[in-house]
Amino acid sequence: MAVEGVWDLSVATPIGRIEAVVELSRRAGVLTGAASGAGEDVPLGDLALEGDRLTWKQAVTKPLRLNLAFAVVVDGDTLSGTSKAGRLPASKVTGRRRSVPAGGAHRA
Repeated sequence: MAVEGVWDLSVATPIGRIEAVVELSRRAGVLTGAASGAGEDVPLGDLALEGDRLTWKQAVTKPLRLNLAFAVVVDGDTLSGTSKAGRLPASKVTGRRRSVPAGGAHRA
């Protein structure tokens, strides 16, 4: 399953909805990624794709310093699942992949 691309995520947390952007790419056959939101960019760690289940970990400092663990199921250009921070209750995550213009989009 191809999960590469730019994903707009929405995380429903106890302190409100947080919007983030996750960019996934494959380099030398290895899935890599980064997330941006709340004014910070962070790399994704332990990124794994098993069937349609995508998992990763990331650390954030805003609005709080947290280590987050994501587990989502990808269905075409949408995803849904959870984000968990330590012992806090899991937050619902939804996302949609941005469409790529015809001819592909390449960064310089």
